Amino acid sequence: MEGNYFFCSQDETSGLPLFATTVGYWEHQMETERPEGFPDYLMHQVLEGLGEVVVNGKAYKVEAGDVFFLYPGIPHSYKPLNQKWKVSWVSFNGREADQMLLFAGISESGTGRLKTNELIKPLEQMLTLAMDNDQEADLERSKLLYGLLIDLKYQLLSPSYSDQEFDRVKPVLHYIENNLQKPMTLTELAAVANVTPQYLCRMFQQTMNIRPMEYINQQRIKRSKQLMFQHPAMRMYEIAGRVGFESSSYFGVVFRKLNGMNPEAFKKLHGLVP
Repeated sequence: MEGNYFFCSQDETSGLPLFATTVGYWEHQMETERPEGFPDYLMHQVLEGLGEVVVNGKAYKVEAGDVFFLYPGIPHSYKPLNQKWKVSWVSFNGREADQMLLFAGISESGTGRLKTNELIKPLEQMLTLAMDNDQEADLERSKLLYGLLIDLKYQLLSPSYSDQEFDRVKPVLHYIENNLQKPMTLTELAAVANVTPQYLCRMFQQTMNIRPMEYINQQRIKRSKQLMFQHPAMRMYEIAGRVGFESSSYFGVVFRKLNGMNPEAFKKLHGLVP
């Protein structure tokens, strides 16, 4: 069982909201059974071969390009199903670990599929990190872990995902980005992808995990923040109009919903009040 692994010291990192505890890979992962689960969160990426993961009595086949997630204390086992099952992993914990997984679209133990079969870059960096000081290396791995979980949001495919559907959504995303300043309808967006409005909504749910109009509002609010920083003296009704909101009051409602505060409070918080 050739491989490499690191046990991360938690003397400095345990106070972080998210920190790595182990990271490594096996050239041939052997069978592992944990009736009581594992104390930390675990993410495995399968690089070669075929294996089986069992979580709470449910079995999943996993191969190159697949990942599987195991939450703390959840009974599980996994084993190879052929001669060579190459697996890389990282275990982690911290008060924000659960929220970071939710951000990536993961809410429970199970499997997922990546857009690529290659080793996820931050995980590769965690494994190949070369630093003189072990303490600094452990801190760097925790920093890379944060990036890893953010990247997963865009690298994980939804269960009903297809390459063709994502390719059909891409022109719609570009269209939205280039037309945030004006009203957009589902019919208009559907025409860009040459589908019906109903099918467009389904494609967005499957590939983006969000409805089209919710996505538009997210992008509009993001653009409004950029305008606040670039033009601190600009009036809110002007900003609302520039990002496609027909009324400043509705802009304020959406802004509060997504940020937990109104636009004026956001400007004050960031010292943008002229």
